[in-house]
Amino acid sequence: MESRGVPPGPYRATKLWNEVTTSFRAGMPLRKHRQHFKKYGSCFTAGEAVDWLYDLLRNNSNFGPEVTRQQTIQLLRKFLKNHVIEDIKGRWGSENVDDNNQLFRFPATSPLKTLPRRHPELRKNNIENFSKDKDSIFKLRNLSRRTPKKHGLYLSQENAEKTKHEIIKEDQENAFDNRELSQEDVEEVWRYVTLIYLQTILGVPSLEEVINPKQVIPQYIMYNMANTSKHGVVILQNKSDDLPHWVLSAMKCLANWPRSNDMNNPTYIGFERDVFRTIADYFLNLPEPLLTFEYYELFVNILGLLQPHLERVAIDALQLCCLLLPPPNRRKLQLLMRMISRISQNVDMPKLHDAMGTRSLMIHTFSRCVLCCAEEVDLDELLAARLVSFLMDHHQEVLQVPSYLQTAVEKHLDYLKKGHIENPGDGLFAPLPTYSYCKQISAQEFDEQKVSTSQAAIAELLENIIKNKSLPLKEKRKKLKQFQKEYPLIYQQKFPTTESEAALFGDKPTIKQPMLILKKPKFRSLRY
Repeated sequence: MESRGVPPGPYRATKLWNEVTTSFRAGMPLRKHRQHFKKYGSCFTAGEAVDWLYDLLRNNSNFGPEVTRQQTIQLLRKFLKNHVIEDIKGRWGSENVDDNNQLFRFPATSPLKTLPRRHPELRKNNIENFSKDKDSIFKLRNLSRRTPKKHGLYLSQENAEKTKHEIIKEDQENAFDNRELSQEDVEEVWRYVTLIYLQTILGVPSLEEVINPKQVIPQYIMYNMANTSKHGVVILQNKSDDLPHWVLSAMKCLANWPRSNDMNNPTYIGFERDVFRTIADYFLNLPEPLLTFEYYELFVNILGLLQPHLERVAIDALQLCCLLLPPPNRRKLQLLMRMISRISQNVDMPKLHDAMGTRSLMIHTFSRCVLCCAEEVDLDELLAARLVSFLMDHHQEVLQVPSYLQTAVEKHLDYLKKGHIENPGDGLFAPLPTYSYCKQISAQEFDEQKVSTSQAAIAELLENIIKNKSLPLKEKRKKLKQFQKEYPLIYQQKFPTTESEAALFGDKPTIKQPMLILKKPKFRSLRY
């Protein structure tokens, strides 16, 4: 079943829960079952529910094919705990679900969770904080725009326009007299430029419901941008914030297995598993996830972009959001993603788990130490697994420094210093480039576009063969014959008749003369 699409906004995890429970309740087949010599109507077995829900989750763009059967069973247990389902005798809450023939049914009550209502005072504070942030930016704008007034009184509109032109003329004459910007001014520009880009990429009218601007620490962004190794990994000035030496050594050992740089490590049967458990124990015992509790809503909203036709948008959004992390968190995330990506692709790595593949083990082990809510949410495990899977495949792009952000900030700082903002309508971020991302389409439209795009590319290939003047005639005939064999329909569209094909080579259609069978003449001897 396709995802209906949950729009960005607060409490997205709860909205996804409601979407999944509604789909499960509406689509799960119900029939009669016999148990202990008794018939029960409109029910299903636990095994049937696992099969159906497993297929639903894997085909839902919010969760994806990385969902495991065990995760599906865990979700069914949460369904039972939250009274989305009940056993055939009406029991729920403390009961359990296993992949077996135990019978369950849907209760008459609604399975939907009500969205938490934000306290009016809390919402008011958020709006006030957001307004204060905008006010600080307006102060920055005023550094390069003077209020037209004379003798302490504001001028009329006519005089204001006249004075405005005088100011512009004066600014042009003193264009190289740079104004001094404080460190606070610079940090505000970094914060606001980042938020503007993030809002544009996510395509939301406001970030207010997704992230509080006060949560964006410009010093973190600036540090993460400026202090990196040649591989793009954050370098920490305070080594006490870094991973312990023994964890780094263990991670390096598995990432480079079997060609570890530290060959002094003792090896024995099961050595790799012990090293892996050591790394896992460290990350699982961190006080908070690497993406931090305060950014949970932000990253959960980005999960809605993890779809094939929105992959580029998701990468751009994650790239900016990962810059917001405290530098120690970003470094740990970078090193963790590099390690698990290498391990999952290493064909020489011994099996680290008896019943689970290496990639699934990496996702299952580290998902909750990357993303989870301070107060446990029912879909945390599935959402975190989806995000970690995507990060494993795209961590090099997601965790690299976006050069365009540095360029945009420098450009606007330069504008502020030289006072190049002339019109009140030209905001601080007017010169920012705009983004245009594709609109979400259905799976059917995506498949149709995929076919049409491929056909257009093949047709373009045919045109290139035809128009290639440097290609010898004999070779061109050979390639066209091969093309006709591989793509007869596209070839026929280009050359519907033999005459149109002959015109390409300048040939005139000729009628072959019938072969005449001539008898060999008999020569008579001239002698008599």
